[in-house]
Amino acid sequence: MAETKSIMPGDLPEWILEAERAMANGEIPEPKEVKEVTIKFGKGLVGKPFTSKSGHEFVEVKIPNADKEDHTPWASFVINPKMIHENKFGNGVWMKLPEDGMTRISKPVVTGTKEDGKKEWSKDVKEVPNTELKELMEVYKTRNKESLLGNLEDKKLEVENQPAKKVTEKTNNKGVVI
Repeated sequence: MAETKSIMPGDLPEWILEAERAMANGEIPEPKEVKEVTIKFGKGLVGKPFTSKSGHEFVEVKIPNADKEDHTPWASFVINPKMIHENKFGNGVWMKLPEDGMTRISKPVVTGTKEDGKKEWSKDVKEVPNTELKELMEVYKTRNKESLLGNLEDKKLEVENQPAKKVTEKTNNKGVVI
């Protein structure tokens, strides 16, 4: 059998020794409360998982443009797929990030044109606070959503003014008019 050595005081990390001293004095160290930002977004913004060169699994998440008229490519960031969770209804996802943290986002931009006429692309990479990332991801909440019920009278008038469609008789495969 192999010999078992007892643990020497020098073998323990400093943070364990500090915790033992605090407990001996009757102090119970309280863990720091980490404030988090919850970001909610649609499933369609989450890409397929991939493995990085270092062997870690990641997934790319797209950030839609705030302006509907902006047709430039969307920005994106990469995150561990275990941090993304489905909501209880199954049509959306959410993730929690530390409030004081930063996330690196990249956006493809055109830097010029090549000799053959094709566009030359590069990536604009910047770090944004997670609170700003939440605003970027949840821009759909700030958009003006016109309700059909609010414009119901206008829609009724529009339908009345449209020309009537011809109704054709439909027959089934036996020649009977339906």
